[in-house]
Amino acid sequence: MADPSSYRPRPGQIPDSPGVYRFRDEHRRVIYVGKAKSLRQRLANYFQDLANLHPRTRSMVTTAASVEWTVVSTEVEALQLEYSWIKEYDPRFNVKYRDDKSYPYLAVTMNEEFPRVQVMRGHKKKGVRYFGPYAHAWAIRDTVDLLLRVFPVRTCSAGVFKNAARTGRPCLLGYIGKCSAPCVERISAEDHRELAEEFCDFMTGRTGTYIRRLEAWMAEAAEDMEYERAARLRDDIGALKKAMEKNAVVLADATDADLVAVAEDELEAAVQIFHVRGGRVRGQRGWVTDKVEDITTGALVEHALQQLYGEETGDSVPKEVLVPALPEPVEPVQEWLTTRRGAHVSLRVPQRGDKKSLMETVQRNAQQALVLHKTKRASDLTTRSRALEEIAEALGLDSAPLRIECYDISHLQGEDVVASMVVFEDGLQRKSEYRRFQIRGFEGQDDVRSMHEVLGRRFRRYLADKEKTGEWSDGEAALTEEDGRPKRFAYPPQLVVVDGGQPQVAAAQRALDELGIDDIAVCGLAKRLEEVWLPGEDDPVVLPRTSEGLYLLQRIRDEAHRFAITYQRTKRAKRLRSGPLDDVPGLGETRKQALIKHFGSVKRLRAATLDQIQEVPGIGRKTAETIAVALARSAPAAPAVNTVTGEIIEEEEPAGPAGTADPPQEPVSAGASQERRGQET
Repeated sequence: MADPSSYRPRPGQIPDSPGVYRFRDEHRRVIYVGKAKSLRQRLANYFQDLANLHPRTRSMVTTAASVEWTVVSTEVEALQLEYSWIKEYDPRFNVKYRDDKSYPYLAVTMNEEFPRVQVMRGHKKKGVRYFGPYAHAWAIRDTVDLLLRVFPVRTCSAGVFKNAARTGRPCLLGYIGKCSAPCVERISAEDHRELAEEFCDFMTGRTGTYIRRLEAWMAEAAEDMEYERAARLRDDIGALKKAMEKNAVVLADATDADLVAVAEDELEAAVQIFHVRGGRVRGQRGWVTDKVEDITTGALVEHALQQLYGEETGDSVPKEVLVPALPEPVEPVQEWLTTRRGAHVSLRVPQRGDKKSLMETVQRNAQQALVLHKTKRASDLTTRSRALEEIAEALGLDSAPLRIECYDISHLQGEDVVASMVVFEDGLQRKSEYRRFQIRGFEGQDDVRSMHEVLGRRFRRYLADKEKTGEWSDGEAALTEEDGRPKRFAYPPQLVVVDGGQPQVAAAQRALDELGIDDIAVCGLAKRLEEVWLPGEDDPVVLPRTSEGLYLLQRIRDEAHRFAITYQRTKRAKRLRSGPLDDVPGLGETRKQALIKHFGSVKRLRAATLDQIQEVPGIGRKTAETIAVALARSAPAAPAVNTVTGEIIEEEEPAGPAGTADPPQEPVSAGASQERRGQET
């Protein structure tokens, strides 16, 4: 625990101007980012009597070891820089909103020659129009199914589209009139794009134009006694109205707005957002976060707006944003939103009428989300803290292990031996810092020796990084700006957990002793009886079955096991799929595929001359010679045998020319078709 007075800047050093500041811990890791209208006044609040600070703020300043700042011209620049640094450094003491689920969007891929309507999740892509988010994917599909009667836009995948174009036959939707079938040129690319634009216009709320147009066409068809066409138009109008009814009108003036509501208590906060377009609720989403700093409702709103619009531009930022409390000051945030949209954005608290009523509805949703979250997690913060305290007490540690690393070894009968390293901070997974290892020091099955190698490699890298950054020098550390970003092995754990008993624990401790590291605790968790083993102890530590500490250790161990097994299976599958061309140095996947596509099979490639091999694009004389030598050294595959008749199955020649044929499937014996049996560890 650091004393804030040890790194407090002198009063005259801090400028009285807008800026962004960063607190770093003893390993130069950024743990908190903040902005201020006056850096001098804001930073002074952190260096007062610890008893007057909020408990979370007190924890932050005692964890930190230094503070630095960057001066900017305006508060808007400070807001943008703060958002960028929070995204870059992921500080543990900043409020970070995370979606409680991956919300689906209705997406129109306007960046393709023939735009496609589909359900999309995850990060937004450039050139794609998004509508939503929706609570359920089936709600999107129901809406699309209704609209395809009027706007028959393509919905098929690239593979289905290419197959239809090759065969000259559209898919089922093309036959029933729910796709304009651009794959067989029933509609031109320009007309199909215009159809997609109309679909997007309808989804943005411009519904009246299309309904009036269809009603006029229906009346005209009825006057001309084209009753079948009039009936189809009538059904189209009904489909559009039914799609519109799915989103009831909530604001009569066809407003485009986002409503943000916050429900909070001392430990957590829930945020709910309603996206209103054309007066109708077009999407809803929500976040829940731990309040890791002393923060007001207005500041929570500001962080939510950063999360919501930090990557958005143009129409994705609405004309009006309604919030329960305004950030202080509000002008920089409003100016920042205006910059993101490219036009004026109104940020305000609704006072009366329909907008206030709708805000109350959003507020109730936020409150229910917070209650549901607490019910599910059962005071998760308290549980995690109790688990870490129980581990510290059981292992005799001076303080709770805030960073825990766990290691596991995996192999299949001594082959493809790999190891995993998983990281938990404050009892939560830190997946960005997971690492995996290949055992290189020896061959065969030896879990103890493997564990010693992995721990030695990991902490040699840590010591090398520590020496490189100058932490061992007598003078000031020669650190660059980039050193605040997470590195591969830059931060040591307080506790190392290994999957195993006494032998594995002894190997891990021996690796640390050989490197002169004596401030990191080691323990092992044996699978059979879930016993905790300590170095040099003949008897294990037995935690109660109801212990939160044991449950946390089990979760960490199981996650390391899963991560190791996944890597081992991937490595084994890659080895089993390998062929003669994989042994050619410098030959990448693209050129390997080009060779197989050109010759049709490895057998034909092996029989080809150097001049014939050089005909493949990207293959020069030297590469051709390397390929020929490698294939000559590799023995040809043994012929497959029909186990029923005893007949040798010859490799069939492809029907088409070598340049266009698909590579034939190589025969596999009956024994090879079954996966090798063995216990994965």
